Amino acid sequence: MSRLKDKVAVITGGTGGIGMASAKLFLAQGAKVVLVDNNEEAIIEARTKLHNKNVSYFKADVSKKEDTIQYLNHALETFGKIDVFFANAGIEGISRPIVEYPEDVFDKVVAVNLKGVWLGCQYIIPKMEKGGSVIITSSVAGLKGFAGLGAYVATKHAVVGIMRVAAAENASKTIRVNTIHPGPVDNEMMRRIESDMSPDSPNAVKDGFTATVPFGRYATSIEVAELALFLASDESKYITGCTHLIDGGMLNA
Repeated sequence: MSRLKDKVAVITGGTGGIGMASAKLFLAQGAKVVLVDNNEEAIIEARTKLHNKNVSYFKADVSKKEDTIQYLNHALETFGKIDVFFANAGIEGISRPIVEYPEDVFDKVVAVNLKGVWLGCQYIIPKMEKGGSVIITSSVAGLKGFAGLGAYVATKHAVVGIMRVAAAENASKTIRVNTIHPGPVDNEMMRRIESDMSPDSPNAVKDGFTATVPFGRYATSIEVAELALFLASDESKYITGCTHLIDGGMLNA
């Protein structure tokens, strides 16, 4: 179990469903991990759950330059290098038509989902080891529009552009950059989306989403983490600039 032996991975959004599943998997495969999150209570809970000497934690707002530099420096001071940057932090915003979408919520979604990825790439890539891997969490919403989720959809499309540029700019250093595109994942973010879309009948919203997935169910966080593990490992050393769907056939339906 050493697909990530001697590698150091930084995971933003580290205490969420995908972040925690990825941390557990990376640690099991020999990595040292820095979990970055803005929720101090969740960090404390993650520390208790993981209880592993090879994981460190840092509270940071990924949308701020100063915080980005701080969590980067923490990773380097703690483990000496960075091989994998998993830009996974993201928020869903709210479900409203574009003409009704509050500007302050739009700005927050852009700050976390888009600027957070931009800053991470800007400051972390120059410090990465040769042959490193950058993995950016997008979504099926980064490849398709969904009514009511304009801010989320816009940012998840935009990070694909960042990925393609960063992949081109860093190919000569053999640093690869890819996006992953989950369909609905059975985690807290989807619970919030379901409840926001229909406070009185969130289960009906879930049934509606599920009906669009040929596999007939939501993905699990561990399934998304397994794709991230592949992209973090040397098994993907000749893969860069790609969008990787993990949607149970949703976009092919």
